[in-house]
Amino acid sequence: MDAALLLEYGWVLLILVGLEGILAADNALVMAVMVKHLPEKERKKALFYGLAGAFVMRFGALFAISFLVNVWQVQAIGALYLLYISIHHILKTHVLKKDEKVKETKKSGFWPTVIKVELADIAFAVDSILAAVALAVTLPATNMPQIGGIDGGQFLVILAGGIIGLIIMRFAASAFVNLLKKRPSLETAAFIIVGWVGVKLTLYTLAHPQIHIVSEHFIHSGTWKFIFWAVLIAIALGGWFMTNPKKQEKGAAQE
Repeated sequence: MDAALLLEYGWVLLILVGLEGILAADNALVMAVMVKHLPEKERKKALFYGLAGAFVMRFGALFAISFLVNVWQVQAIGALYLLYISIHHILKTHVLKKDEKVKETKKSGFWPTVIKVELADIAFAVDSILAAVALAVTLPATNMPQIGGIDGGQFLVILAGGIIGLIIMRFAASAFVNLLKKRPSLETAAFIIVGWVGVKLTLYTLAHPQIHIVSEHFIHSGTWKFIFWAVLIAIALGGWFMTNPKKQEKGAAQE
């Protein structure tokens, strides 16, 4: 890889790490709520099995998607799904004003809880991998051999992002949870970024040779890359600065 290509791949990986961190914190919070009714020893075991499941699910999703990524119908479904989870989160949180906490209507036993955590892992894996694939597939091709239908370099970026996401979920999720408490608008920004990545995958789908509604040249042009990254950075900065940490601390102290 030359320096420019390495810089572009490194930049995408950095964005993926940030996105994975926020989504992993959200996922870890959901898992913690799902297992909180269990005794401490069983809680730790359930979370361990959950993380092991997350590892398997992410690799399974990655290898499945790598073989299907060039099928435009799969690209279209992925784009629609990313747009759906983004819009759904924003509507539920800011329009309908519904709290997204997991509600335990009945306390489950150990193995039913593990199964619930594993099912949640499937959804988390699909969200994470689809967002990573949508970011990586428009990166320039490298001279590495293809893995499935993805260039080797693109595959490694997605793989690295997925592994880092799991590490964050295991070791740094609590730090991200605390950050989200101080700056809750970051979570909304993360889901807006997921939607923006969905827009990118939509354009990538429309540029597919079998559809050709959007010019393939435009998708790989410097103009589109500039627009995409400028908007993404603006969303991230907006998420960071829209919350006043001092007000959040005051509100938390008054509760």
